[in-house]
Formats: sequence, structure tokens, C-alpha cells
Amino acid sequence: MIKKLLIILFFPVMVQAQGTHTLNELFDSLKTHPQTIADQLDMEKALVGKRMATSNLYPNISAFGTYDYANTPTGMLPIAPNDLLAMVKDQTVPQPFSQNIFRVGASVSMPVFMKSIYTMAAKAKMMYASAEDKMYINLLKNEAMIVSLDANLQYMEKLEQALNKKRESLLKTKEIINIKVNSNRAPKSALLKINNGLNEIDLMINNIAVKRNNALTMIQKLTGIVLDKPVEMTQTGTYQDGDLKALDPLRKKVEADRLGVRAEKEKLWPALVLHGNYNHSMANAYNNGLRANEDFGTIGLALKIPIFTMKQYASIKKSNLVVKESENKLAEMQLDLSSQANQLQNNLKIVENQVSLYQNSLKDKEGLLAIAKVAYQNDRMTIEDYLKYEDDVVMEKSRLNKSIAEKWQTLMKLAVIYGNNIEQIVK
Repeated sequence: MIKKLLIILFFPVMVQAQGTHTLNELFDSLKTHPQTIADQLDMEKALVGKRMATSNLYPNISAFGTYDYANTPTGMLPIAPNDLLAMVKDQTVPQPFSQNIFRVGASVSMPVFMKSIYTMAAKAKMMYASAEDKMYINLLKNEAMIVSLDANLQYMEKLEQALNKKRESLLKTKEIINIKVNSNRAPKSALLKINNGLNEIDLMINNIAVKRNNALTMIQKLTGIVLDKPVEMTQTGTYQDGDLKALDPLRKKVEADRLGVRAEKEKLWPALVLHGNYNHSMANAYNNGLRANEDFGTIGLALKIPIFTMKQYASIKKSNLVVKESENKLAEMQLDLSSQANQLQNNLKIVENQVSLYQNSLKDKEGLLAIAKVAYQNDRMTIEDYLKYEDDVVMEKSRLNKSIAEKWQTLMKLAVIYGNNIEQIVK
């Protein structure tokens, strides 16, 4: 029996404790968890990506200043032939030609039609939605972990209570055995067996303490809150099945990747771009050395038609591979979560039935233990048989509370898979 009890005790548990805190306080603390902050940063990056895409629709204006030297007089601006003839006839007029020219001005460019810009903005918007869903699912996962940890801690605490109750019972029995041994009604080996049972209880309680400390460290990492006992929990609802909401972040990423492919293809479409330029040139005219100042500006529309851009073809191929990779990952996760959901739904029914069966069984075993105590006191039962009844009660309490913890864990996993609001399921 003791070996079986040890097996149950070492069932992988992660426990949580609480001082004067509530479950809602633990949930609230998750909002400042580094993972949540990281998800928020991903959302901000997606938002910046959208702004970067739409910013390409705005004019790009820049100022410039240049100095040009030429080994032969160069025109400061284009001049109509008739205007140039008039200058040649009158040499007092500085002609806009020089070897040293200073220029200042500004240039502007703006896409009038460039389809890929709008598609890239739509991709960034979809990435933002994906990051938003990811943050929600990750928050649910952490909330589910807190609930599972607390349920396991309650299991450990109740197991410790059962062990302490068994200790009290054995100590009372030990008093009776001392009397029997002193009156030669029982062998001294009976006293050794009781002492061995007490030592085993101390060992198991010590193991519980070690696991509790490890679990409290995990809770502190999640919430930053130091706890010392379980949080009171009440189930106020249950999971709602339907769509696998845990897949939403990846679904939207796939959509974003598809938009990325479309944007790369649209870069091969014709693009209409508005461009303008203004410059003010200053120089000493080559014909008479007088100072010449000339203004010149242009504005126009340019139709750009890609004919052969090998680099862009490679970008399209790369984007298609990214989409296929995301689609394959989505299909893999969908199969995994679908099978998990079916298994967990079946497990939940089994565990709920187990809880009811263990509750009834515990009542019977507690009744048998009471009878066994009287039988041993009246010398109608050996010490070995009596200790088995003590072990049976502790074992059944352990199984009951372990099943309750498993019920909470199963319920939380289903809530995460279906994207349910955990705060509406447990208070």
C-alpha cells in the first residue's frame, strides 16, 4: 500500500499557493508578465509595419544643394533657341553657362497608382490581428496554468491533511500498543511497525514540501506574487466547444503570408508615379563674368512597367514557400488540436465519473477503518491488517483529490483550445 501511495504522490504536479490573494489578482498580474509584454510588442511592430506600408502613399520631399565643376562651360538650365540668340547679340546680358555652378532646390515624388502598397498595408493589418489573437491565447494558457497549479496544490494540501490525520490515528493506536506491550498482550514488533508507519508519513510530507516549494517558484515566475496556500476556486461555468480558436493566430498569419505573395506579384504591375523638381542655379556667366541666377522646375507623370526583374521573381518564389510552410504548420496543428480536443472531452467525462466513485468509496473505507480500530483494540485483528485499513483511507483520499485536480486541468486545456474566457469558468 505504501508503495502505491508513493506512486500517486510522485504523480507530476505543479502547485500554487496563496497568502491573502485571490484568483483574479493572479490573473491580473499576468497582464504584466514578460510574455504578455512581448506579445504587445509584436502587435506594435505589426502596427508600425502597416504605417510603413501606407507611408509610401505620401509625397517624398527632399531638399538638395550641389556644386558642379565642368571643364567646359555648361548650361545652368535648358534655354529656348530664340532666347539664346537674343543673349548672343547682347553680350551685356549674362548667359546661363559656367564652369562652376551652385544649385539649391527641392524634389518631390509620389505614387499615384502602385497596387502593392495597398496589399502590403492589408498584410500588416492581418499581422496585427494575428498578434492580437496570439496575445489572447497566450494569456489564456497562463491563466489555465495558474488554475491547474492551484488545483494540484489543493490536491497536495488535502493529501498532507490526510497523512496528518493518519498520524494522529497511529499515535493514538501507539498509546494502546504501549499498554499492550507493557502488559505482554502484544509483541514489541507491533510498536516497531507503528513507528515505521509514522516515519513513512514524515517522509511523504517532506516530499510534498519539496514539490510545493518548486511549484511556488513557478507561480512567482508567472505572476510575481509569493503565495503560501491554495487559492479558493469555484467552477462557475464550463467550456464551450466549437471552432478551434487556438488556431486563430496561425490562421491569420497564413492569410497575411498570402497577401505577401500577392504584394510581391503586384510589384510587377505598371506603376504610375508623380515626380517634380525645382532648382535655383547660381554662377558667374562665362561670356562676361557677371552673376547669373536662374530658376528651373519640372513636374510630370512617369509610367513604370517592369519588363524583366529576376530579383522580383525570386522574391515571389520565396513568398510562396513561406505560405506553404505556414499552411503545412496550420494543417499539422489542426490535426493535433482536433485529436487533443476529442481525447480531453472523453477524459473529462471519465474523470467526473471517477470523482463520484471515489467519493462513495471513501465513505465506505472510512467506515471500515472505524470498525478495524475497534477490532484491533479488542484483539480481533492483527496490527498489519489494521494498518492496511489506515493506508486504504489515505490512498482513497489521494485518488479522489488527484481526480479533482485532473478535472480542473482537463477543463482548462479545453478552454484554451476553444478560446473560452477562463474568468467566466472559474472564480
